[in-house]
Amino acid sequence: MIAAPDRMPITRDFFARPVLEVAPELLGRTLVRTTPDGPIEVRITEVEAYAGEADPGSHAYRGRTERNASMFGPPGHAYVYFIYGMWFSLNLVCGEEGTASGVLLRAGEVIRGQELARERRPKARKDRELAQGPARLATALSVDRGLNGTDVCAGPDAPLSVLTGHPVHPDRIRNGPRTGVGGEGATHPWRFWADGDPTVSPYRAHVPRNRGGGR
Repeated sequence: MIAAPDRMPITRDFFARPVLEVAPELLGRTLVRTTPDGPIEVRITEVEAYAGEADPGSHAYRGRTERNASMFGPPGHAYVYFIYGMWFSLNLVCGEEGTASGVLLRAGEVIRGQELARERRPKARKDRELAQGPARLATALSVDRGLNGTDVCAGPDAPLSVLTGHPVHPDRIRNGPRTGVGGEGATHPWRFWADGDPTVSPYRAHVPRNRGGGR
């Protein structure tokens, strides 16, 4: 059976490009999380780009570590990190292998498996809040550090994969500063979102914290 155009898997070539090209083109794509309880699918509506050693806001700004090793490739893999000692965040690795860059998935609409997502996000008052924010998205999809390094181009049986979906028209894509990024990276307009989509998370400027964490 031939897959419908919106159900075609995205190939590694898509990710093997500069992060600022990949990030806006991920809007409208379908992220699939395959779990033992069934699949959960999210239409991506908000992302942020991080350009590795060229980007003061990136985890890889000061080079490779055990924590950020997945960011250095190959492209088309997941980079999952634990933040503020409370939440996980999911990124998709881009660019050439050996250079660190990735797209943080900030928000999306759960379009399949809402019941499973609600079990993981019982505090969500409305369905649009299930994956509204990077921590909520990761929680709704049951993403944790165990998925770090997952190949999202490995096929439908992989725990994470990305389908073509329905890309957001360029006229509807907006961009601005990244949420919660301080210092020299605060002004980079590398947050991209689908204009008018109710699942997009509110923008919040950086607020200094007394404990460790960050992107």
